[in-house]
Amino acid sequence: MNRINPSELESQDLNPRDIPLIAHPNTVTERTTSLFTAPSAQPNHAKRPVPEPRPSSSFFSIVLLSPTNQVLLLHRVKTSKSFASAHVFPGGNLDSYQDGTIPPADSLERHQDGPAYRLGAIRECFEESGILLATRKNATKKDDVSSTANANADADDRVLVSLSPTERDAARKRIHANEVRFADWVASVGGAPDLDGLIPFTRWVTPTNVARRFTTQMYLYLIPDVSLSPSSSSSSSSSSTAAEAARQREIIVATPDGGVEHTAARFDDAAEWIAQADRGEIILFPPQYYLLRLVARFCTGGGGGGDAASPAGFAAQRERLCAFLNKVPASSSEKGVGQPTARIPWSEKVMSPHTLFIRKGDGRIVLGLDKPGPELKDSGRGGDWDHVVVVRFAKDGPREVEVRGREDVLKEEREAGHGEASPPTRLRALHRRSPAYIIGSISHYRPIGVHIVASLSPTPRGVFGGAAYLYCYTPVPSDEHKQK
Repeated sequence: MNRINPSELESQDLNPRDIPLIAHPNTVTERTTSLFTAPSAQPNHAKRPVPEPRPSSSFFSIVLLSPTNQVLLLHRVKTSKSFASAHVFPGGNLDSYQDGTIPPADSLERHQDGPAYRLGAIRECFEESGILLATRKNATKKDDVSSTANANADADDRVLVSLSPTERDAARKRIHANEVRFADWVASVGGAPDLDGLIPFTRWVTPTNVARRFTTQMYLYLIPDVSLSPSSSSSSSSSSTAAEAARQREIIVATPDGGVEHTAARFDDAAEWIAQADRGEIILFPPQYYLLRLVARFCTGGGGGGDAASPAGFAAQRERLCAFLNKVPASSSEKGVGQPTARIPWSEKVMSPHTLFIRKGDGRIVLGLDKPGPELKDSGRGGDWDHVVVVRFAKDGPREVEVRGREDVLKEEREAGHGEASPPTRLRALHRRSPAYIIGSISHYRPIGVHIVASLSPTPRGVFGGAAYLYCYTPVPSDEHKQK
């Protein structure tokens, strides 16, 4: 009997519909529709067209770091069409009226950093959090604040536009309603969107088995440090510099959008956000969890203590994080260094999560992050080969999310006694009322079982109701087939 083991799975381009679920009834739930495709009600040998991704930062936009290197997350409302009740980075859809020309669907520019993505990211950040990432025209810290007041020797000279809460909230509503163009409004208050302050921080493309797909450019933005040292200011300028510091601190006070899309907006340490998700207190989808984990490697935020909690310490953390984004090879494992993706810096990586297999020990899905999606196949782009995301998709969203080493997960599966798995070819699970259909010829396959996978309820997303069955077949050895 032909079989493969997890050590060979890394070279398989597995489709989520091809994953053996035998050991885990009830693995598939309504939420799992984001990974598993509900097939047509009738048997159809024609390939379903792949939904094209549209440029959007609906899922992720800006990883916004405060002067103390804490990360801003927004709590989505329960009624949201995507990421309901989850904690997300500020971001949203590109808008041709607001952001300019959107790259066409069949162009590579659709999946590349560009002016429209940058302007849209800054606009959405303002709409959703009230934080305006716009610099004053012809103004620097050296113009407005004593250069010795800033303890961060590596800080740039950006000075953000400051507005009163009333002005800010009124503008957010007008821009959201398209009553005024964002760029025009920023210019009217004496500023310019800080496009150059955005640092590319990976791109994510929705898997092909999801009907609503996105190509999302992620950015990192480091809010300028406006801390002032009283001892460094002269008596004549201390009043003005203190007032300037107060205005700059007001700029980074995040506020929700009144319940339109979010119910809360808060900065916290990246490690603390991850800990809350691990305790089940908040929902983080795999990309947010993954990126927070990267940030947490370098930025301890306000809870670092000691020298790490000083302006100089925060500056050093930022410097290490930025150096990491441009590091090549972008791999820490011996096997990973030899992969093509190791030559792609983190700032340029593209990840389209794809299912490798389902763990037999706990039923969690193992997602690979090395592929960029079909639109970028053979483009030379790719993601992270070294790591995988392990996750359980529950009814309320992803739970028990982990970022693990790829080799460690495969080794763990082997050592747990699950070293063999049924080959993915010809294995199909169709969500349909009994009887289920088998796609393709099965003349050379022997049935090895029929298992109830889940009981699915009809949803607006089109998941079929009734019981879902998994018909499992395994190849018949060629000599045995000839005897027949």
